[in-house]
Amino acid sequence: MADHIKIRPAPRPWVVRAGGAVLGESARALELTEGDYPPVIYFPREDLAMAFLDPSPTRSTCPYKGEASYFNIVAEAETIRDAAWSYETPKAGMEQIAGHIAFYPGKVTVEEV
Repeated sequence: MADHIKIRPAPRPWVVRAGGAVLGESARALELTEGDYPPVIYFPREDLAMAFLDPSPTRSTCPYKGEASYFNIVAEAETIRDAAWSYETPKAGMEQIAGHIAFYPGKVTVEEV
């Protein structure tokens, strides 16, 4: 694992909302901190309403975590493009975030419950 990345269980439950709908709430979320960046909350897929998430063709690569796959959020009034990402097969040391999805705070609301 990269020395500047820390993954730990989130100390409190978290919720993610978009387009007026709750997409998920979890007491099993993970908090990932990377260097000086703000912490990112990763939600287990089982705690999300996956029917709202549509895989996007967008991909990116992090030298520490691996290849990220993106998701669009399909809400009744709009589609929020590339609002979430996941590392399906993360690099060694990052396995904890496999099966989890993170969201861009500027595109959705992610907050402690």
